[in-house]
Amino acid sequence: MGYGMKVNESSENYLETILILSKKLPVVRSVDISNELGFKKSSVSVAMKNLKEKKYITVTDAGFIYLTDEGKNIADMIYERHEFISKWLVSLGVNEQTATEDACRIEHVISAESFAAIKEYCSKHK
Repeated sequence: MGYGMKVNESSENYLETILILSKKLPVVRSVDISNELGFKKSSVSVAMKNLKEKKYITVTDAGFIYLTDEGKNIADMIYERHEFISKWLVSLGVNEQTATEDACRIEHVISAESFAAIKEYCSKHK
């Protein structure tokens, strides 16, 4: 499930955060992302400008941030990896906090091929 350009880890993180926040907030703004990630507002603004230029998000005049279809595809993929990998590590006996932290790192570097193979393996060996 390749997407055109390689999206960097930071962009993937922002897109995933927007997705997660959009599930629990009526609207997502830069300040919400800043609070969630503990980053400076200025850093978040620069990142949003970048994501907007790449057409991964749209930002309304009121400052509400929405994922485009392409942005949502990337966010969904990263989020699915995150959820799957952290649950898998916990099922192997890894402490939940460690599993979540490791999943945050693994989700960005694992290839689509390896992730698919792990999912396939797990579905056969439940």
